[in-house]
Amino acid sequence: MAPKKEGAKEEDWFNELDAQLEREKQAVDKDQAELDNHKRKVNMALLEDFWKIIQRFDTARHINMTMNPAPDTFAVFESYPDVWKFKENFDFARITGLELVDRTQDQGRMGDSIKVWFYQSDSTIRVRMIFQYCEGEHYYKYAGWKRIFAQFVIYDAPLSKVSMDELHAKLGDVVKVWFESHLKKNRDVIIKHLKEKYERGETFTE
Repeated sequence: MAPKKEGAKEEDWFNELDAQLEREKQAVDKDQAELDNHKRKVNMALLEDFWKIIQRFDTARHINMTMNPAPDTFAVFESYPDVWKFKENFDFARITGLELVDRTQDQGRMGDSIKVWFYQSDSTIRVRMIFQYCEGEHYYKYAGWKRIFAQFVIYDAPLSKVSMDELHAKLGDVVKVWFESHLKKNRDVIIKHLKEKYERGETFTE
């Protein structure tokens, strides 16, 4: 039998390579779709949670809270603020971070916040929730006055293994004490709780 022509061998080689590349693409696309689905579920749940928390704080003591993303970016309101639904054309998987921020002026509370973001560690996408607050100010010789911020880790897990029950339990624990600290007009209540129960994260200045 006559040997294959060089052109035929080249075509066979490329067809095999092309099939391998297509399998790789499909595997990556599948993994990305699964991650996007996990992100979508976490983000939608927390957006709804944060908005409900804002309303509850406001109803009780007119405690001024804000959130990011803002409600009008992801929600359509039929009757503000109670009756609403998620925007159908909003890509919830694209949200990389969420914030629930205290805007109260007294006791140095301005900027106290719960923050959530997604990050990569050793090729694994993880989700982290922290409570951040300002510990005070310090004067630096060459930079002037800087605010010192502390973070405490409320929840951290691989995105694919997030337990919404566990996340909600820890979020609820912090929010209840945060709310209590407002009712008692004593910010130390939430700070003491964080220091006793949660791992300290980063400390930074700005």
